[in-house]
Amino acid sequence: MLEDDRTKRPEIELRDVALGYANRLVFEALDLSVRTGRLTALCGPNGCGKSTALRAMRALLPAQAGNVLLKGRSVAEFSAKALAREIAMLTQNPAAPDEMTVHHLVSLGRYAHRTGFSSDARADRAAVAAALDSTNLSDLGDRAIGTLSGGQLQRVWIAMVLAQAAPVVLLDEPTNHLDIAHALEVLSLVRRLGAQEGKTVIVVLHDLNLAARFADDIVFFQGGKVAGCGPVEEVFRRELIEEVFGIECLVRREEAADRPYCIPLAACPGRRERLVEP
Repeated sequence: MLEDDRTKRPEIELRDVALGYANRLVFEALDLSVRTGRLTALCGPNGCGKSTALRAMRALLPAQAGNVLLKGRSVAEFSAKALAREIAMLTQNPAAPDEMTVHHLVSLGRYAHRTGFSSDARADRAAVAAALDSTNLSDLGDRAIGTLSGGQLQRVWIAMVLAQAAPVVLLDEPTNHLDIAHALEVLSLVRRLGAQEGKTVIVVLHDLNLAARFADDIVFFQGGKVAGCGPVEEVFRRELIEEVFGIECLVRREEAADRPYCIPLAACPGRRERLVEP
């Protein structure tokens, strides 16, 4: 199969999916396809369901109706470890004891490859070493994570996900609480690793300009539906952003990176009130 054909094939599909919590549905009939080998950003206002959709892809939130498919197979059919070998996920605000070392935390990503109390120690060591090297953490393996900067710690969590060696990576707000320099560092790393290793990366982002800068594709959620989905060049449009976020804005192009960016001008309270879920 040609590379162009491979990247057009869906890696993950949500077909007519209903998702929610207790008595409140976030999505009633969600249809979404994520292409193989692409970095896809999920964007939209607070409460629109970005993290909900991501959790459903990893089978952490069962669909109340419809199907969530990984390479054409329902994620509900996978065992926990089998799915972990296919999809690695970094949730918002992950936590671990401050005294845990970098090496120990990264090695936790190998749990999906262990059977009972046994594992391939050589493969585990190689995967952890490769993950540390890819994230430029090889010299920090013995450091306690409580002594790291925010950017360094986020790289450790990403290294743990990489050690899992799954072809699909889900990241829920990986730049949360990071300053702009560390946010750029983390997303540059994610972009580079996705491109080099051919992984399918799906990332929830609040910052539209970071999404436009690093993603191949963008999905805009609004009111329990997909308001726009496709390559950045096609979807990152002023009228769509204004409708989804309830703002006035300008969209310009940054010449050096040849990427669009958004300049917010004003909130539109009337429009915004219509977008907020009850």
